[in-house]
Amino acid sequence: MIELLLSHWTLLFALALAGAGAGFAAGLFGIGGGAIIVPTLVYLFTVLGYQEWAMHVAVSTSLATICLTSIRSVWSHHKRGVVDWHILRTWGPWISVGAGLGMSVAAFLSRDGLMAAFGVLGFVCAAQLFFGRPSWRLANDMPGEPYRAGLGTGVGIFSALMGIGGGTFGVTLMALFGRPIHTAIGTSAGFGLAIGLPGTLLAIYWGYGQEGLPPISIGYVNLIAFAFISLFATLMTPLGVAVAHRFDGLILRKLFAILLALVATKMLYEVIV
Repeated sequence: MIELLLSHWTLLFALALAGAGAGFAAGLFGIGGGAIIVPTLVYLFTVLGYQEWAMHVAVSTSLATICLTSIRSVWSHHKRGVVDWHILRTWGPWISVGAGLGMSVAAFLSRDGLMAAFGVLGFVCAAQLFFGRPSWRLANDMPGEPYRAGLGTGVGIFSALMGIGGGTFGVTLMALFGRPIHTAIGTSAGFGLAIGLPGTLLAIYWGYGQEGLPPISIGYVNLIAFAFISLFATLMTPLGVAVAHRFDGLILRKLFAILLALVATKMLYEVIV
């Protein structure tokens, strides 16, 4: 174990940086950090020779780390009084159902199919981050049943396919239905656990026994990547939360949107080529 860690110190350093960036982003945007973790892990595992399962392991491991960053993020936002627990209680179960469905679909997709899904949804997320405005409204309150079931399930499915927390889609959803942006960010941070937990359990189930996975993996979840990313992400999440409450984040959101669009372009390019 120690020899493995020493021989791959550059990998561990990259995982630490990815975790720190993901944690900061989780607190700042409520996005769970998966948009940073997934492409980083795809690149690292591909370089190490695990190209066939790189995308599946990246998405699954990202969901596992989001379980921890979500708890830290939502608690930090709760202490600032911007978490709507009623939304979490009523929307959480449907989001979990969607996450389970999304991971089950991901397990049966090929590497290229999963990369294509990430690329297309990545462009949708990038467009929302770049062009979205808190002033846009569809209604002044969150919808009830049956719309809640459909929208919540959709958030879970799309998030699980990308390996991200519910913030990317959740913040947009709540902002469109009249929630203040800081409340939307704080509350959506809690969606990460509703997505990450069922997604992780099913990733372990569907990936168990697969050959050619990276070392020290349980199913599609790589424990080394999970440990390092979780540690540094958890440490950095409160800093992202603090910045989110002191700065409107408009410029950072646009820069992050551009980065995400570039990553999505690269994913689609690899599938096409």
